[in-house]
Amino acid sequence: MHRIVKSAIAAALVALAIGAVTALGTSSSYGSGTPEARATAAADQVRLKLDPSSDQLAQCLPNARVNVSVDLTTDQLGFDVFNVSARHLAPNRSYTVFLLEKAASPFGAAEYIGDVTTDDNGNGDNRFKLIVEEAFSSQLVNGQRVRVDLNRVGMWFADPKDDDFCLGKNSPVTPFDGDNEAGVQVFNSRNADPLPAP
Repeated sequence: MHRIVKSAIAAALVALAIGAVTALGTSSSYGSGTPEARATAAADQVRLKLDPSSDQLAQCLPNARVNVSVDLTTDQLGFDVFNVSARHLAPNRSYTVFLLEKAASPFGAAEYIGDVTTDDNGNGDNRFKLIVEEAFSSQLVNGQRVRVDLNRVGMWFADPKDDDFCLGKNSPVTPFDGDNEAGVQVFNSRNADPLPAP
């Protein structure tokens, strides 16, 4: 009798495991079948690496890596998908992310697109949905409307105090955050190809 009960329990556990795997597979395939997932899978993708903005920051963050990938899906979805993967940055900090006219100072026109926040290990990821390939600023120059492409990327310490560990307590306060107070630019794409422009 004990063998029969054990066999029944074992059979029930196997059935539950198979059901769970089947449910996961169904859920996963459903998610990959969404219009956004299909468009992203079929999209052209641009990848670039951001480098520390100064030699001093590079020395303070010797193992830091920031990679950006952009799925060019505006034609299919009305927006591109901008992914940031940051590893071994200063931990427990927020970093603001901008599309820029020029990667390094003077930056020219800039668009604030979001934040990346790192964990205890200095790792953080975020995904933004916005126009990237066709991002531009419209400016008035000598009475003429001029288009400026925003095809460079920069990241700043969101809090002015967050760069003190490297630059000291008198480091510059910059306006690159929503509250108009940020630290210095920490990474930029000056050594990468510009993002594609139309």
